[in-house]
Amino acid sequence: DFTIHIRNVQPEDMGTYYCTKFVKTFSGEEVFRRGNGTEVSVQAKPSPPLVSGPEQRAREGQSVPFTCTTGGFFPETIGVKWFKNQDPMMAQLPQVTEWGMKTYNMSSTVMVTLQRGDVRSQLVCEVQHSTLPAPLRGTYQLSRVLRVLPGVELRAEPSPVDVNKTVTFTCLVKEFYPANVSVSWLENGLEIKVENVSRPSELPQGLFELRSQVEVQATEEKNGSMITCVVVHDAQAPANYSTTLWISNPDQG
Repeated sequence: DFTIHIRNVQPEDMGTYYCTKFVKTFSGEEVFRRGNGTEVSVQAKPSPPLVSGPEQRAREGQSVPFTCTTGGFFPETIGVKWFKNQDPMMAQLPQVTEWGMKTYNMSSTVMVTLQRGDVRSQLVCEVQHSTLPAPLRGTYQLSRVLRVLPGVELRAEPSPVDVNKTVTFTCLVKEFYPANVSVSWLENGLEIKVENVSRPSELPQGLFELRSQVEVQATEEKNGSMITCVVVHDAQAPANYSTTLWISNPDQG
């Protein structure tokens, strides 16, 4: 019995195996008889697909690439489908390359134009292969790369205001993502201390808003003062929004 056993079969074990009988001669050994050969093929399942996106956040309206990769599979033929939520997407043809001994890797790329409604959207990469009873799926939450810049509205009481009146200024930071935002106040370029620091609140669609207020005593010397709301969103450059405080009859007691 010249049976052989291959344990822990790997793709590199594929090939044709021959049972060969040698005979001894004066010059060494010679092949006396050899079988027709037994061909061994090995199938290997692809690894779970991994979806990767941009390293930095991108603004709504930008088109950015996402890549799905899997590897270690055999045979070479493999299928890939992309979905955004439940909707099929068009993608570039997958790139299949040989890796190591008799296994293959696959890479597929899709371009996505980000929208403000994508805070709750999900990309799905679905891989189909002859070794799989059901497709493998990799996912990616678009909220990981989406940036929605805020709209800002600076509200103040109608001018002019009565002298010595306490005037409230409101900075409304609207519909932004992600939530990290800071608001500070300036009076003629000098920072105003705000006692109550506001926190962003989440809107139903997943975006955020923030309302910050500051109170200023409308004394005579503040007539014509510039009140500025400074908004910094997601480590971007500061954006300034200003209004002027006018006081009625500032020269009268």
